Amino acid sequence: MKIHSALSHHLAWVLLALLTVTAYAKDEPAPVSAKLANVRILATGGTIAGTGATSTTTVGYTAAKVGVEQLIEAVPALKQVANVTGEQVFQIASENMTDEYWLKLAKRVNTLLAQDDVDGIVITHGTDTLEETAYFLNLVVKSHKPVVLVGAMRPSTAMSADGPFNIYNSVVLAASPDSANKGVLVCLNDQINAARDVTKTNTTSLDTFRAPELGFLGYMQSNKPHFYRLPARKHTVDTEFDVSKLEALPKVDIVYGYANVTRTPVDALVAAGAKGIIHAGVGDGSIHNAVKPALIEARQKGVIVVRGSRVGNGIVARNGEANDDELDFVVSDTLNPQKARILLMLALTKTNQTSEIQRMFYTY
Repeated sequence: MKIHSALSHHLAWVLLALLTVTAYAKDEPAPVSAKLANVRILATGGTIAGTGATSTTTVGYTAAKVGVEQLIEAVPALKQVANVTGEQVFQIASENMTDEYWLKLAKRVNTLLAQDDVDGIVITHGTDTLEETAYFLNLVVKSHKPVVLVGAMRPSTAMSADGPFNIYNSVVLAASPDSANKGVLVCLNDQINAARDVTKTNTTSLDTFRAPELGFLGYMQSNKPHFYRLPARKHTVDTEFDVSKLEALPKVDIVYGYANVTRTPVDALVAAGAKGIIHAGVGDGSIHNAVKPALIEARQKGVIVVRGSRVGNGIVARNGEANDDELDFVVSDTLNPQKARILLMLALTKTNQTSEIQRMFYTY
């Protein structure tokens, strides 16, 4: 009887303890675990925060509707892999990204990464310009701590929304010490990409983000990152760019090459005050005879001209399809036009010398 009484008394205390823990879990925020990394999620909008009219709406939805707290609450498993906090930096569809948003985001990222209580950052972002934001941050973040950009191809209301698991993987990636010193990363669809090399390759497919020739950095599997290659170009703390005191970026625009093109876009951009022009030429950056005089005149007026390619892969050869030395042009190396624009904007905050700018294109 005494043994039975003691056992009943013990079980009663166990039951009381369980009830207390359950009540605490419902009414109080989860305690911070000293064993887990501290990851801050910075939300900027996009499809990952989008909503559709029905659970089968995967096009024609409204982006940037769901707040960061709802995004976090939709993935309860985050509590098991990191101490996660959220912050809504801005809320836009990413086709509306501007230089001003980039500067705001970069400054906030650098402020947070300088804090001892932040071990990594995840940025939720629309996929349309995700690769551009990632490359911009890759050039201006001043920390070795992980920074991961994540998005989704389906809105949060879709029956098979990809956002929640993409967020989960990205938090795991940002919390991992293995992710440090690798530049800004992009993580969707269980794949890890380098900010410099990745691009959106399909309008609607979940498997859209790829580095077509250079390949993924690695994969997410079994709750951990698996890396197979490293970025070769300088990034983050090893760049010469500092946006801490910048309020605006130099105006740089892109001109597209195609059959029967005219010089009108170049002339219009120069008249509008462009400081730099990226020419997305055909093939190896070839320039139409109708456009070449306009680019030469633009350079004579002080506009920096970068000869890129619309192809999407390969090196644009210096002095290949144009005499770049004689024309005082710069070539984009392997950067696509939209990323070449970003590097040229930042380069122009440092110098107007084409030789120095060319060095930067071969460095970053």
